[in-house]
Formats: sequence, C-alpha cells, structure tokens
Amino acid sequence: MYGSHLSIAGGLQNALLAARDLHMDCVQVFTKNQRQWNAPPLTDEQIKTWHEHRQSTGINHIVTHDSYLINLASPNPETLAKSRALFRDELERCEALNIPSLVAHPGAHMKQGEDVGLQRIADSLDAIHHDLPGLTVRTCLEITAGQGTTLGYKFEHLARIIELVKQPERLAVCLDTAHLIAAGYDLTSADGCRDMLDQCEAIVGLDRIHVWHLNDSKTPLGSRVDRHHHIGHGHISLDAFAVIVKHKKFKNIPKILETAKEIAPDGRDWDTINIETLKNLEKSPARKK
Repeated sequence: MYGSHLSIAGGLQNALLAARDLHMDCVQVFTKNQRQWNAPPLTDEQIKTWHEHRQSTGINHIVTHDSYLINLASPNPETLAKSRALFRDELERCEALNIPSLVAHPGAHMKQGEDVGLQRIADSLDAIHHDLPGLTVRTCLEITAGQGTTLGYKFEHLARIIELVKQPERLAVCLDTAHLIAAGYDLTSADGCRDMLDQCEAIVGLDRIHVWHLNDSKTPLGSRVDRHHHIGHGHISLDAFAVIVKHKKFKNIPKILETAKEIAPDGRDWDTINIETLKNLEKSPARKK
C-alpha cells in the first residue's frame, strides 16, 4: 500500500484526486495550513465534499500529519497551551473526516531534560484524551532524526510515552526511514534493517507500527539531520527498503513518501518513480548473501 504526502491547496479533496491520478493506494495530507496556529473550522460542505471524493476516487486509506508548530513537551506555558489546543483541533478534524491515523512528532524538551520532556508529552496527551473521549483516531508517534532537543529519536522514547499515558490504546507509531538512519539506526544494509526491526519489536512492538514514511536520506548514518531524498539516491540501501516492503506485517500498512515534488529527467513525476522502485523491490526475489 503506497502513497505520498500531497497538497490540499484549493480544497482537501484535491489531494484525493491527485492520489487517484498518480495511481496511489493511500495518501497523507494536512487538514489545515500547518504553518498557522489558528484555522477556521471545517464546514459541513467541506466535510461532505471530502467524503464524496473519497468514495468516488476509491482512496480510503488516509493518513494526516499534525502541524510542525506543535510542541507537547514545551516548558513555556503559553506555547504548551497553544500546542495542546491545536492538537485537540487536529484530532477533531481527523474524526470529522474519518481519518484513522494522525502522525505527530513527539516534541522537544528545550533543554529541560529528556525525562521531563517525555513526562510533559504524556501529561499533554492525557489532558487532550480526557477532553476528547471516545475518538477513534490514533496518534502515531513518529520517530525523529534527533536534531537539537527533539525527543523521539529512539524507540525507548516512544515506548516511554506509551507507558506513561493513561490510555495507551490511543497511541501507535510511525517509522520514517530517513529519520531512523539519521538517528543512528543502520539502514545501510538488509541486516542492519532487520536488526532495527528486531529492536523495534523488543521495545515498542511491530503491531504498534500503523504508518511508514519511506524516504531516502541525503545525510548519513547518525547525522541527526533530517533531509529526505528520492528512493535509491541517498544513504539508505535498497536492500534495507526491500526488507520493509517485503515484510508481511506491513503489507496493509500505509507506506507514505515525503520526498520532493519534482519532475524527473525522464519527464515523469518523482512520486511515480519512487513508488515504482518500491513496488519492484517488493516483487524482487531475495538476494543471496
């Protein structure tokens, strides 16, 4: 199941139309302008149009990503309050649009220490969950590259947040391959990727993975710098991607590209080429060691 993060410019439904035209199985969207703290609420007409296009396009596997402004670990009371309010809005939008997965960067501790930051994230989620009982959407905590004081760059952080919250069933995980290699997980070989998955299984559990972001990385192993690249053009081995796309656990999980929206030298959309590469890896025979 392959898709990409597509633009909602001109209307939410335009991402569905673009995904259909690109022959994708799934899509990731923002449900609002991710650079703004405040956004007008979704209208009944917007929601109706979204559901109509979802039915007509057949694109039913949808993921959304929250605003990059949100920091649920912020030590600043004003920023924390704004972050919690915006995250509530993100969840409510998902519920109205029947989007089951909301990908979220955990947050940054801003020099307060990792333990303090992780606890503040859990407290934030508990407060939001208390205010919004009964929602079906799951927050997918995304592994991060670990730049600055950003949390979530190792599986132990994600597991700790899940352990701390009062309603862990409302949380899942999103793994981003570019973030993983930047954070120090070795995706330069098939064996390295298998070892990463073994660690994830032991610490978080593979059943917690509800979304993959499949991006190559412009920066090398352990760089702690998040720079996405087209599949097969960065530091991640194609053999590592093959391990992921061949894995039976992930067959029906959305695998989303977040690579640059560009036209390749052959005139095709890079999203088309990247998905073709991944599908070919999925169908290819296992390589002999």
